[in-house]
Amino acid sequence: QVQLVESGGGLVQPGGSLRVSCAASGFTFSTYAVGWFRQAPGKEREFVAGMGWSGRDTSYADSVKGRFTISRDNAINTVYLQMNRLKLEDTAVYYCARARAIWVRRTMEDYDYWGQGTQVTVSS
Repeated sequence: QVQLVESGGGLVQPGGSLRVSCAASGFTFSTYAVGWFRQAPGKEREFVAGMGWSGRDTSYADSVKGRFTISRDNAINTVYLQMNRLKLEDTAVYYCARARAIWVRRTMEDYDYWGQGTQVTVSS
């Protein structure tokens, strides 16, 4: 069955960096777009970054553009989110998801499978 397992979350100081990973299994990873979303306490889940099947097309939320980078390694079925210059407001549970498409997507409705999430806390 389709599985997405995030890892790499943790506690980091403002201005610091963190990389979260998502290991996929149960489907042909290289033929799907993938994305990262996040949900902070009391807020709705929001799009963070997405990448098409080949890795050539990407999309970012305005709030993370220039600070976060999504990447994928189709050889090992893994998608990454490198987060730099972290801010307090980046604190959230981060989820990876599989899109119902090969090209990058930005809305939750375009994703059909989700991981369990990994907590990222930015605090001094």
